[in-house]
Amino acid sequence: MEPAEEKTVTEIPREFAGQRADVFLSGFLRELSRSSIKKHIELGNILIDRKTFKPSRIINGGESLSVNIPPPEPCGIKGEEIDVEIVYEDRDVIVVNKPAGMVVHPGAGVTSGTLVNALVYMCEDLSGIGGEMRPGIVHRLDKETSGVMVVAKTDRAHKSLSEQFKTRETEKEYVAIVSGEMKKNSGVFASPIGRSPSNRIKMTSFSRVGRDAETRWEVIERLDGATLVSIWPKTGRTHQIRVHFSENGFPVFADKVYGGKKSRPKNSRILGALIKRHALHAKSLGFTHPATGKRIEFPAEIPEDMVSVIDFLRMQSG
Repeated sequence: MEPAEEKTVTEIPREFAGQRADVFLSGFLRELSRSSIKKHIELGNILIDRKTFKPSRIINGGESLSVNIPPPEPCGIKGEEIDVEIVYEDRDVIVVNKPAGMVVHPGAGVTSGTLVNALVYMCEDLSGIGGEMRPGIVHRLDKETSGVMVVAKTDRAHKSLSEQFKTRETEKEYVAIVSGEMKKNSGVFASPIGRSPSNRIKMTSFSRVGRDAETRWEVIERLDGATLVSIWPKTGRTHQIRVHFSENGFPVFADKVYGGKKSRPKNSRILGALIKRHALHAKSLGFTHPATGKRIEFPAEIPEDMVSVIDFLRMQSG
C-alpha cells in the first residue's frame, strides 16, 4: 500500500500569487480534503520556506514548498477474503454489488464478515481516510438488502461523495417486491421517519423527532398477491423504503421487522424456500466522479432469490 501523498517542490509557481495557502494546496494535493490539509499544516507536515504557516496565509509565488505526508496508519480492521462482486474500481472509488446477509461495517458485536473486512483485503491501493488505511463508507444498505454501493478509496473522494449524498445529488434506484396489489401506477410516500419510542430496533413515521423523508415509486408489474415496484428515495433515512411501504399497507415481501403477517400472504412455505430475506435490492447508483467531475451510473442485476420469487408469482397469476 502506498502513502497518501509524498512530494517536495522547490518553488510555488507565481501564477498562484494572491491565493490562500489552503486553497492552493487543495488543488496541488488532490488526494487530500481541505480538512486533512489543515490537519497536516497544523502538524508541520507541510512547510512553506521551511516554516509552519496558517492555512489563511496568502501565497506570493516563488516560495519553497515542502510536503511530507506520513503513510496512513493501519485501521485495526482485519482484511478477510470474502467474495464480493466488484462493479467498477479506479484509484478513487470502488463500486460493489453487496450481497444480501452482509453487514456493511463492523460494530454492535459484529467484528468480521462485513463489507469493510472484504474491502480492506481487496483494495491494495487505499490512500487513507482521515489518516487511516481504511475504505471510506459514505452510505449503507441494510444487512438483508442487496445491491450497488460506492466506497471511497481516498480522503478527497470520501469528502466529495459524502457531500453528494448529503445534498441529495446522487441518484438511487431500488427494486422491491411488496405484498399486496397496488392499485395506483405511481406515487410518492412523504412522511417523517424517526426511531420508534416503543421499539428501538424499528423506525416509524409516528416518532416525535422524525426527519423528513420522501420515497417516489412506480409499478413495474402486478403479480399474484404482490407488486414489483421501482423506487427512487429522495432522502436516505434508516429503513426508509421499508417503513414507508409498510405503513402504507404494502410491506416489502418477507420483511421480518416491518412485514407482519401480510409479508407472505400466500404460498408461504414455497416462497420461504425461495428467499430468506426481505425482497429489496439497490438496482442502480449514479453520482459525480470525485476526480473527473463526470456523471457516472452503475447497475446491479436483480439477484437470483428475488428473480425466483418473481417467476413463481408470475406463474401463479397465469
